Amino acid sequence: MLIVGLTGGIGSGKSTAAEMFHARGVPVIDADALARELVRPGMPALEEIVRIFGRDVLDAEGRLDRAQLADMVFTDAGNRRRLEQILHPRIRRAMQERLRELKALYCILVIPLLLETGQTGLVHRVLVVDADPEIQAQRAARRGGVSRERVEAIMTTQASRE
Repeated sequence: MLIVGLTGGIGSGKSTAAEMFHARGVPVIDADALARELVRPGMPALEEIVRIFGRDVLDAEGRLDRAQLADMVFTDAGNRRRLEQILHPRIRRAMQERLRELKALYCILVIPLLLETGQTGLVHRVLVVDADPEIQAQRAARRGGVSRERVEAIMTTQASRE
């Protein structure tokens, strides 16, 4: 099976590109979707996140408060590394499990941090989706009610355009 890694910065259009492949019957495995599954209440990854970052990262229903956690990890490189150490190995294992289950000629792995996390060994080809930084910031801020400052902080943690 040919595995194509789809990557790009926040607000670059990765989800739109992935939807286009999916609409044409191409299997798509999305690292962000897997991450959301891994941090549902009761999951070991969420328990480890709470152990390291404290109960402040939970909302009133015991779900991960993504905004609170983002404030902690995008302003502190050490916190970001700790979170990545919890999530990235689990996401990688989940992607590999999904790949083993597929019976397709090729598939798309949507991995926003493909290059930054050294996961290019998982894929045969890399497809980078790019957009003007101003457009990226506008899209990301519109999409999730994320502040411009947080979007810019996230963009600084992602691979440069060069």
